[in-house]
Amino acid sequence: MSIVQLKCLSHTPLRGLNDPGADVEAEVDAVLAKVRAEVEAFDPELIIIFAPDHYNGLFYDLMPPFVLATAAESVGDYKTLLGPLSIPSDLALELAKHVLDSDMDLAISHRLQVDHGCTQSLEEASGSLTRYPVIPIIINSVAPPFGPYRRIRKLGEAVGQFVAKLDKRVLILGTGGLSHEPPVPLLDGATEDVANFLIAGRNPTPEFRAARQARTLATGKIFGTPECGLTPLNPEWDKHFMQMLASGALEQVDALDIEEISRLAGRSTHEVRTWVAAFAAMAAVGEYSAQVDYYRPINEWIAGYGVMSATTKPTAKP
Repeated sequence: MSIVQLKCLSHTPLRGLNDPGADVEAEVDAVLAKVRAEVEAFDPELIIIFAPDHYNGLFYDLMPPFVLATAAESVGDYKTLLGPLSIPSDLALELAKHVLDSDMDLAISHRLQVDHGCTQSLEEASGSLTRYPVIPIIINSVAPPFGPYRRIRKLGEAVGQFVAKLDKRVLILGTGGLSHEPPVPLLDGATEDVANFLIAGRNPTPEFRAARQARTLATGKIFGTPECGLTPLNPEWDKHFMQMLASGALEQVDALDIEEISRLAGRSTHEVRTWVAAFAAMAAVGEYSAQVDYYRPINEWIAGYGVMSATTKPTAKP
């Protein structure tokens, strides 16, 4: 039986670029240092990370709801590390086969590009892209249309059933969210240039990537003010969502409405799909205890910024 821990973290590409104030920086640095120390003490033999992509590895020329990578390389956006992830390809394929046998439609990539949505939290939790074996599962969270949240729960359950049988120390990571709406373009109504990027914008020039990142930084400087027309952060929604996960009431996930989430908390809030998958995987391993380690709305980072942890409850002896 595997021993499993969970960490779910907001990521934000603006950390270290836009200044939210020294006190906020210190708070986040402290909570992330605690995350890394706990991961190091756990010393996982495998990390499974559920992550989104932001039109860096996946595009509308072929946009899968879920894709598992047997090999992946970071694009190094927003100060994240460049280079390959340390993926055990044979084990990744075994997991993919298990998920498919569980009646879940899963795409497989033998050469995936991943961005800060995957690598930032992996770096923060482990200090590296390669310190621990890792299997990334990318969940489409920014490119409509989206499947219902019950499908995310079922994906997580299938992964958790596989994890439970490994007899390893496994860390499950979920990364993304909470409430936020950065300036990510939509295909619907896009200009021809923007549409071409969203459909097949792989391997952009350094100048294109720099301009794209500059727009996000500029938005962070006005986010949450009357000058910004994007959906503001919603701490009430964030806290309710985290409490639902902490309580183990995952059946409530099935009632989450895609359009309502976009309206109340922002279009990119759907990155919480990675948290749903992570907690559903944890629940499939066994009963868990969970807590909210940190939460703060941070406009400068365009992030309802949260961290959660969970561990499986010990099995009672007969």
